[in-house]
Amino acid sequence: MENLIGYVAAFLTTVSFLPQVLRVVMTKQTRDISRNMYIMFFFGVVLWFVYGVLKSDFPIILANVVTLFFVTIILYYKINEGKET
Repeated sequence: MENLIGYVAAFLTTVSFLPQVLRVVMTKQTRDISRNMYIMFFFGVVLWFVYGVLKSDFPIILANVVTLFFVTIILYYKINEGKET
């Protein structure tokens, strides 16, 4: 039961970033997104990932790998917003 709760929580909190990622990728606009918040969040997620690895907790590891992917996409667009590519 604990693992099921962990997987459901991991799924919900991770997938909650998907609408934001899709909007940023489609519009290429991040004007209303805080860069500093996402930078701090990125490092927090990295630490959650490390914690999951140290505890050998697969739901934590999986959720944070996917979240890191999503957050990295958003940060990429935020940092490069307004730059010519």
